[in-house]
Amino acid sequence: MNPRIRSWAWQGAAVIAVALLATWFSHNLSTNLAVRGMQVDFGFLASRAGFDIPFRLVEWDSSYPYGWALYVSGINTLMASALIVVLASLLGLALALMRLSGNPLAAGTSRAIIELVRNTPQLVQIVFVYVAVLQVLPPMRQSIVWFGSIFLNVRGLYLPAPSGTAYDWIITATVVITIAAAILWRRLGLIAVPRLVVLPPVLVLGAVIAGFTASWDYPTLKGFNFVGGTRVPPELLALVLGLGIYTSVFIAEIIRAAIEGIHRGQSEAARSLGLTASQSMFLVVLPQALRILIPPLTSQYLNIIKSTTLGAAIAYPEILQIFARTVLNQSGRAVEVMTLVLGVFLVVNLLTSAAMNAWNRRLTLQGR
Repeated sequence: MNPRIRSWAWQGAAVIAVALLATWFSHNLSTNLAVRGMQVDFGFLASRAGFDIPFRLVEWDSSYPYGWALYVSGINTLMASALIVVLASLLGLALALMRLSGNPLAAGTSRAIIELVRNTPQLVQIVFVYVAVLQVLPPMRQSIVWFGSIFLNVRGLYLPAPSGTAYDWIITATVVITIAAAILWRRLGLIAVPRLVVLPPVLVLGAVIAGFTASWDYPTLKGFNFVGGTRVPPELLALVLGLGIYTSVFIAEIIRAAIEGIHRGQSEAARSLGLTASQSMFLVVLPQALRILIPPLTSQYLNIIKSTTLGAAIAYPEILQIFARTVLNQSGRAVEVMTLVLGVFLVVNLLTSAAMNAWNRRLTLQGR
């Protein structure tokens, strides 16, 4: 048989098998629901929730519907994921550079941290941070104070909150300009300068300018609680620290392997041009290592997004805790609730994967 025909035959058989399996599952589901007098109906999303979400970034009230609870908890999940990605990436880079340094103390410390963290369960680490670190912090009136306006205690981290029209406009303009510059980098004739060297300082500069123009709301202790500012709950801190530290050791090994995959002659050539060791690493070696580390790094980022569901173990109000538990128990719509939760994670992960793959294609050498 022609190999091409045989290939198409196998693919057709696979498609038919998947279609038959999906049909069987659908028939099985409809039959079991009919026996119980139930049917798939997403109309419950418009019903009144009747419960509170203790931490949220958008407006919420107990009179809001279940559909809005999905949105609120989804935003909490995305925020936690973004914070963990940033923390894990920075810690992973630091651990990788320590491991590759010629300093025996730094290399040994990095290796000990990596071996300790990656050989213990991530849920245990999250619970350990929550119970053994954050729950033993001092009470409100004995808060740990930094710079006279940042307070850390058993109820969480209290930070000054910026506000003001000028602040909003500057932050928005900075983000838009940075994204536009990243997209038009080649057309602007700046290809000789790595984007990773220039664009992050632009974001930092915009944030600093916005900070000076903002009006700040500082947390103030009144009675038994702080008023003003913004509060980061201990559940979010534990999830970000526990999951961020856990993932960072795997990212560190990915970065280390990618750096070692770059020929030694690249760094030697950079040093011969008068670049320091740090300049050689960040301007020559790391930009080339990105071509190697992005595919496995994508897997780690996707794992972070999915692993935020572990926040339910410490009552962080993410999508599993709020929607797949509270809403499911109140509405009794198990099939609909779990379908929506799976759909949200599927969409978010596919978008993240698409963005990382697009970045990877941009870094691929032409002709390969």
